[in-house]
Amino acid sequence: MVLKGDILEDPANEPMKDIYMMSVDPQDAPDQREYVNIGIDGGIPVSVNGKELSPATLLSELNKIGGRHGIGRIDMVENRLVGMKSRGVYETPGGTILFKAVQELESLTLDRETIQVKDSLALKYTELVYAGRWFDPLSESMDAFMENITKTTTGSVTLKLYKGSVSVTGRQSPHSLYRQDISSFESGDIYNQADAAGFIRLYGLPMRVRAMLEKGL
Repeated sequence: MVLKGDILEDPANEPMKDIYMMSVDPQDAPDQREYVNIGIDGGIPVSVNGKELSPATLLSELNKIGGRHGIGRIDMVENRLVGMKSRGVYETPGGTILFKAVQELESLTLDRETIQVKDSLALKYTELVYAGRWFDPLSESMDAFMENITKTTTGSVTLKLYKGSVSVTGRQSPHSLYRQDISSFESGDIYNQADAAGFIRLYGLPMRVRAMLEKGL
């Protein structure tokens, strides 16, 4: 839901409470938190709380769940394609929940460099979609890239909804790159904490050389 015009044309005005149609005011949301589990297969959300749903039905269900907790309200000033600025108020309860769920699952299944490239391309992809360039060769190429790297983004994410906020409480995937035997600060034979000292010295070598140069050493 997108709301524009009238009182919203002045960015100094607070939106009227009754203009929202999909979500309740977070202050009026239930005092009890609600947990929701999202199942994802190949980067595509496929289930809510263990129930498999079609894409449209899944989004509709999350709109209802998120809406009653005041999730997904966005008030922003954006840059239109023609160059002028425009103020709009958006409601996207289901979209906000799905974005958070997929992003968190990717934190398990994608490496750092891939996530960085994916995030940078997402900004350009958003620009193309906003401009209606769905079938642009560039957007089609990015579609292929996204489809390829999300093959392992399969698993589930549990989120907690409470008065306008969405927080992750758990995530799991059969393709998880997270290894407790490596990541543990308590024990582990694969990652030796003592190795960090040598790495830090090498990693900081360029800065050390520059400092020596500036000091005439």
